[in-house]
Order: sequence, then structure tokens, then C-alpha cells
Amino acid sequence: MSKNPRFEIPDSDRSSGNGKRAVRISPSLMCADAARLLDDVQALEAVGVDLLHFDIMDAHFVPNMPMGLGVLSALRGKTSIPFDVHLMVENNDWFIEQIAEIGAEYIAVHAESAVHLDRSLSLVRSHGIQAGAALNPATPLETLTYVVDRLDFVTIMTVNPGYAGQKLVPATIQKIADCRAFLTQHGSTAPISVDGNVSFENIPHMVDAGADILVAGTSSLYAKGASLQKNMDHMQACIRSGLGSEADSATEVAR
Repeated sequence: MSKNPRFEIPDSDRSSGNGKRAVRISPSLMCADAARLLDDVQALEAVGVDLLHFDIMDAHFVPNMPMGLGVLSALRGKTSIPFDVHLMVENNDWFIEQIAEIGAEYIAVHAESAVHLDRSLSLVRSHGIQAGAALNPATPLETLTYVVDRLDFVTIMTVNPGYAGQKLVPATIQKIADCRAFLTQHGSTAPISVDGNVSFENIPHMVDAGADILVAGTSSLYAKGASLQKNMDHMQACIRSGLGSEADSATEVAR
């Protein structure tokens, strides 16, 4: 089982203990080897990832279905790494109940598919699970205005959901920064998760903009040509670069 001490950091505390934000890494198992998934999870434990990201799709809200609830159930008893579940479905509440029974620490529902967003977020929280709202690239932040008090985190999609390996939607870097400002304006310190083309090139910009959780896929942690450990080290260096840029920006503002 993983011994990563960052699991103990509460979501309300965005500090790493060294004066900088604790940016967490949540690898997308959609990008792992489905034929040897448990081996991959154990390898992810060994390099110290913070969360495991599961994309649950219904082939209706998005035209894909890479994994089902059986995968969550099979892995739940095999690892202590928290489950970060991203629902891309039409019937959110049904899936929430199923996942709560299996066991998960985070569930994000898409604002675009939630008929009653407040009710769905409240349902997640009623099971003692962290509730998040996911926003597609073109969905305005104002959609969340009246549910801020229900949000434990926000997921900003930096690609259109459904498939791995897509290019970044350029405007979404600014959207991360706008989301942080929006949450601060509404009295929230909820972390921001970023999902889509979280590449070595994009990570510093995402972190500088305010990303707290990075959903890692084929352009970073699962990048070909290097070991998982080397890719993890590269990600951490990119995160440090982003945090350094953030500090430099803060210094400029203070002058």
C-alpha cells in the first residue's frame, strides 16, 4: 500500500507545509494498460501518486466507454490510494449511488449533464465523499454561482471530454485563473482539478494559473520513451516551475 504522506493533507489546506501549494497528481487509469491494470496501480503507488483518476462514461454524454464500475470494484480492495471519479454520464445520481457503495473519496459530476446540480452534489456529500463539479471548456464559471457552498473541488476540462490524447483548448489556461478568482470572490478555497492535455509543457502554466490537482495522462506521466519514475520526476520539476512562476508573479504584484 502507498505510504505517500500527502494523503493526509486535508482539502481545505492548500499548503504543502513549505510555504507553497501542495499540487497533487491524479493519473488517469484510462491511459493505463487495461490488460495489467493492477500491476500499473502498484507501479503508481511505488512512484507516490496522490490519487487514482477513473473516467466513468456512458457512451451518451460522451461517445466513449473505456471502463465500467466493475473496474472500480475490482481495484478498491487492492489499494489505499484515494479514488478520484469523474462522471461523464447522463444519469449522475444513479452512478453516484453505485460508486458510493463501491467506495470513492472524490466524485465530480458535469454541470452540463446534471438536471439538478445542487441535488447531485448534495447526494455525493451525503455519502461522506468530496463533491466536485466539472466544466467543459465552453461552460461559463457562473454556472457554479449558486452551488459554491456545495463544492469541495472544481474540475476544469482543458479539452472536450471523452478521449485521451487531445490538444489543449488554449482559452482554458485563463479559465483556470478565472476559476481561482471566482472561488475566492465567493469565499471558497476549494482546490481546482485540471483534466486534459496535462503535458510537461502545459503543467507550469496550469499550476501558475491555480491548478491544485493534475489529471495526468499520455502527455506526462504515461508519456512514451521514459520510465514511470522519470516521468513522475519530470512532472514534479514542471510543478516546481509553475509554483516558482506563481511566486515571481506575487512578488511583482507586491512591488
